[in-house]
Amino acid sequence: MEHPNRQPLLEPIRIGGLDLPNRIVMAPLTRMRAANPEHAPTALHADYYAQRASAGLIISEGVFVSPDGFGWADVPGLWSDAQVRGWHAVTDAVHRAGGRIVAQLWHTGSIGHPDFLGGAAPPSASAVNPEQQSVTAFGRKDTVVPRPMTRDEIRRTVADFGRAARNAIAAGFDGVQIQGGYHYLFNQFLNVRTNLRTDEYGGSVENRARFLFEVVETVVEAAGAQRTGIKTGPATSETGAFVSTDETLATSDYVIGRLNEFDLSHLLLMGAMTDLSATPLAGLAGDGMFRHFRGFYRGKIIANVDLDRVNGNRLIDAGLVDMVAFGRPFIANPDLPERFAVDAPLAEVVWPTVYGSTAHGYTDYPALQTLPA
Repeated sequence: MEHPNRQPLLEPIRIGGLDLPNRIVMAPLTRMRAANPEHAPTALHADYYAQRASAGLIISEGVFVSPDGFGWADVPGLWSDAQVRGWHAVTDAVHRAGGRIVAQLWHTGSIGHPDFLGGAAPPSASAVNPEQQSVTAFGRKDTVVPRPMTRDEIRRTVADFGRAARNAIAAGFDGVQIQGGYHYLFNQFLNVRTNLRTDEYGGSVENRARFLFEVVETVVEAAGAQRTGIKTGPATSETGAFVSTDETLATSDYVIGRLNEFDLSHLLLMGAMTDLSATPLAGLAGDGMFRHFRGFYRGKIIANVDLDRVNGNRLIDAGLVDMVAFGRPFIANPDLPERFAVDAPLAEVVWPTVYGSTAHGYTDYPALQTLPA
């Protein structure tokens, strides 16, 4: 039972080369505020992230590594000089406010849409429609059949991740996180339903994971292992092509076990995102996801998905995870650690303003001390 005077979430921790004042992580949150031709962050982004600098660690919204990987409207990138300059203003603001921030490096693969690519099909492992939705400038649209990536394109994409990692460090980020999870590019290669390749990137689990580990090696070389984290694991929406199979858990076991070789900063592990009781992943419900992977991952684990203060403290106290990432609570509560410290009530998210182009619903949520008495 949690001791009333002790909150493990508020205890310091060292991950990689960073000393964090608490174990409360701001989860990566796509907010669609980069509606400009450069796909660059603006002064509004700097205000937003600086407001949340009391988090032990901020993980940025997903940031696209290249125009080819661009698959969600009004999201910033990290491939151009203008984007690096924009992000430098963000990281400067966070650091002035006493915070730490890493960039999540993103490629949507088949979750993208021809609207972003001049009418061309988005790239992926194989020509399999993931049966999800793309968020385009014209609203949500059904995904299409992607085109299989060539070997040369895979090599270029590996290089794109390396360039984005170097750009992140040049922009003042304290590190990077590879988006290797959910329905995006690397899980499209790992998933036996969406990877039908017969070359060295398909078939066996070693082959399906080859692309991801080429990227891990390249990003580690660019940023350093202690400044590189990864988000990966078996959690998806269990819809369309992303329905778990008898190979899903074994694939994640292989990937996460092999990550031990790299001495990374952290692993961000999403808990169950839907009812798993009738799936091959039934044992990963509740604490099962974290208990399972704690068994053989030796590095720092950040838990994510639908966790609150009580459960976050409990998971850390039980030794199942090292830190907890909060998404929606950080949208409406820029001073979330302070609220946890005094068990203050949390403000609720105003959902119609989560995605948008203005400060409304972005930087206008008040901190606790500015609320009327």
